[in-house]
Amino acid sequence: MVGPDYTRPPAVVVPPAFKEGWKVAQPQDDALRGDWWKIFADPQLDALEARVSISNQNLAQAEAVYREASALVREARAALFPTVTVGFGYARAGGGGNPTGSRAISAANRTTGATTSTGIPSTVGAGSNTEAGSNFFQLGLDISWTPDLWGRIRRTIRSDQASAQASAGDLENARLSFEAALAQDYFQLRMLDAQKKFLDDTVAGYVMYLQMTNNRYAAGVASQADVVQAEAQLKSTQAQAIDVGVQRAQTEHAIALLIGEPPSTFSLASAPLTALPPSIPVGVPSALLERRPDIAGAERRVAAASEQIGIAIAAYYPTITLSASTGFQSSGLGALFSAGSHFWSVEPSVSETVFDAGLRRAQTEFARAAYDATVAAYRQTVLTAFQGVEDNLAALRILEEEAGVQAEAVTAARESVRITTNQYLAGTVPYLNVITTQATLLADEVTLINLQGRRMTAAVLLVEALGGGWNAGDLPTAREVTTRER
Repeated sequence: MVGPDYTRPPAVVVPPAFKEGWKVAQPQDDALRGDWWKIFADPQLDALEARVSISNQNLAQAEAVYREASALVREARAALFPTVTVGFGYARAGGGGNPTGSRAISAANRTTGATTSTGIPSTVGAGSNTEAGSNFFQLGLDISWTPDLWGRIRRTIRSDQASAQASAGDLENARLSFEAALAQDYFQLRMLDAQKKFLDDTVAGYVMYLQMTNNRYAAGVASQADVVQAEAQLKSTQAQAIDVGVQRAQTEHAIALLIGEPPSTFSLASAPLTALPPSIPVGVPSALLERRPDIAGAERRVAAASEQIGIAIAAYYPTITLSASTGFQSSGLGALFSAGSHFWSVEPSVSETVFDAGLRRAQTEFARAAYDATVAAYRQTVLTAFQGVEDNLAALRILEEEAGVQAEAVTAARESVRITTNQYLAGTVPYLNVITTQATLLADEVTLINLQGRRMTAAVLLVEALGGGWNAGDLPTAREVTTRER
């Protein structure tokens, strides 16, 4: 086979460890495996994730694209073998002429096998001298084969196999993406449930504060302004609790779409988020090259582009075609299979392009440039993968630290509300001070809940950046791609 043989290009300089340190889960494990979402230990999430591969329509589209690519492999492989065609034809013709000439033409046709597009000799009936006309029957077998002397077909097969493997990588990358999107939406929904529960509890507390100020106003120890301020705070918080419903509904609809269900028929009961990010096995950066389906797909595209160079070079060499025809032709159906009705022909041919105004050179240069482009895309995919892991490792570390400080802020805000409320009841501070400390506590509590949701999202994104439970060994082999559904 002419042209270069493929060798995997070096990716990039792979660091020995990730910049952001991370404690590996116990027992020691260097990779996630299988259903990665089970590390979150949430049965409801497990049930939803199982429906992604079954009902998600975008995933079904990606799977169909993979089957298309697999079919192209088998289409290319068919070119290695001869094409055999069997045909049966009938014609009736009439007119003036020399019967001897008609017989001579018929004999010539039996010798050369010259036929029309219908399989009937091209000159049948041309010399017939009968007004009534004459019949002509033909049964033929045609064989044509172009030997793959320079590897053009074999390299096409290899290129298509690599492209099909890349499509398989795309399919798994899409699956991982949709699974991760579902997990993110799920934890977002649970975070909103936690917000709603907290706001509802806060509203209940503000109702008590409003009742307290009303009682103090009736007793003449509080002003009407205190009552109005308490009522305004209550209504504002009620509106905030109602507004959470918009985000929750939209997030629930997004989950329905990911599992292939109409939003109108899907709902999830409220369940506030209480989970914390689990320990995630990260491993070493070099393992990332084998654990991400998008990296595997990019590398397979490099292999496909490499084979295209050999295909372009093969165009410089001659093309040899072997053709043969055999069969029977007769003016009578009863004599069709007689020895005198048999014909055959063998037609080998060799063709070589001697002038194409630089076409083949341009095609070869195009193939080499396309290969260089896929190598660059492969390396960029690797760099992006490293970035994704580092980003989310940093996010988890920083958000954990931030959540600890925010929890301390919530504790302090609660104590401030308690002290200020006692001062108000003692008549030493106005009710505005109580409202101010309550607003601070409300903001701090909501921020802490949001941080909890962000930490869970960062954990999901880290798992996605690590490739989920996928491994390069899950990619179908070239043989599996070729024999798919045969």
